[in-house]
Amino acid sequence: MRPYLKYMLFGILFLYVLFCQSCMTMRLSSKETHKYFDTLKIPFVSKSLKVDAHEIHYLQTGNADKPTLFFVHGSPGSWDAYKSYLSDTLLLKKYRMIAMDRPGFGYSNFGEAEDLPTQAQILEKFITQIDNHQQIVLVGHSLGGPVIVKMATDNPVLFQHLVILAGAVDPRAEKPERWRGVIMSKPLRYLIPGTLRTANDELWWLKSDLVAMEPDLKKITADVVIIHGTQDPLVPYRNMAFMNKAFVKAKSIRNISIENANHFIPWEHFDLIRDALLDLKI
Repeated sequence: MRPYLKYMLFGILFLYVLFCQSCMTMRLSSKETHKYFDTLKIPFVSKSLKVDAHEIHYLQTGNADKPTLFFVHGSPGSWDAYKSYLSDTLLLKKYRMIAMDRPGFGYSNFGEAEDLPTQAQILEKFITQIDNHQQIVLVGHSLGGPVIVKMATDNPVLFQHLVILAGAVDPRAEKPERWRGVIMSKPLRYLIPGTLRTANDELWWLKSDLVAMEPDLKKITADVVIIHGTQDPLVPYRNMAFMNKAFVKAKSIRNISIENANHFIPWEHFDLIRDALLDLKI
């Protein structure tokens, strides 16, 4: 290989690695966030709280003295997965709403993945810092589902309302692809763009995290709403049956099956989910 070609290839590889570290952040800038809420004339709070060694970024709208809808996004993602809920006029009247960037995503220690127990502990401590002494409803989509379930097993007294949207909770339904483990190793992991690297890490850990959590599911005493699409290609519909069987001490379980729906129900079935949140007895 001619020397100049070798240098060119090294240069291209170097630029690609730099590109991977800076692209695919999947987060709104401060300017974009202001434009969205200011256009709708909706007051909001955007800030970060220190939780141990973590900076947790979140958005808040609604009435600060009302019960809280606490939204937890999937993988990958950020708080803006729930921006339509944070700006809904009906929800704004009934709730204080908080959507945060999970650890490793958005502006919360971006790029530093954490396993399921660690994420739950961080968010539990976060919630104690923003507590307004009203009831808390945990809402989790996709991988956000097992995160809120883990929080409810850790502290069943505090978390008495769960809304699980296409949640991956059944360990036997998880079949982690072997290639995820391969690309976690250095230097291959640095060839994965931005937020996808964090997502790959936690998805690789998910099955073992769910296996470890399963014996504790009987601790959940909450009112639970499970919403799942029957044709979800990413998180199998069988998760609904598993949770109904595993949540043996739940105060109540309401199942909402969406016929022929896929995994993206928070956006494609917004009205149905918004109405389910409004119907909660709080």
